[in-house]
Amino acid sequence: MNTTSQEYDKVIDACRLLYSKKMKDYGSAWRILRLPSLTDQIYIKAQRIRSLQQNEVRKIDEDETSEFIGIINYSVMALIQLELGVVDQPDLNLEEAQKRYDQKISETKLLMENKNHDYGEAWRDMRVSSLTDLILQKILRVKQIENNEGKTLVSEGIDANYQDMINYAVFALIHLGLHTK
Repeated sequence: MNTTSQEYDKVIDACRLLYSKKMKDYGSAWRILRLPSLTDQIYIKAQRIRSLQQNEVRKIDEDETSEFIGIINYSVMALIQLELGVVDQPDLNLEEAQKRYDQKISETKLLMENKNHDYGEAWRDMRVSSLTDLILQKILRVKQIENNEGKTLVSEGIDANYQDMINYAVFALIHLGLHTK
């Protein structure tokens, strides 16, 4: 297994642990959220990261790490919602929610490995701020696709954009050193 794959797995382990703990605390209440609501949650996280990167003064003593973790977990939830649809009441137990999380991450990691091969790990030379901007761009694309009722003429669908957001956030967390903690 190469370094990127190992680092990716360590970052995801931290994200999955938080996802599982929140599932224990709240159950699958997130299953009632429509896709635009999840997209807006991701947008809030990305905007906060950008604000932290641009502002010298912080009024809340947190860094970008927790926000990138949130982007990953909300994006996984969105991918699950795309597959299962929205429900009126929480319907996933912890075991099923973890299984679906793992499935979506597995699919997303495979995409990352294929792109990473083709792009020659270019992300390693990118700034965290650039990864943040790319996530924001993907969010705006998703919002436009949602406004177009999910239809695209020549572009990737919503799922590919959520997967890219996950992968960009993982890369940012690797840059921030989460894989070493």
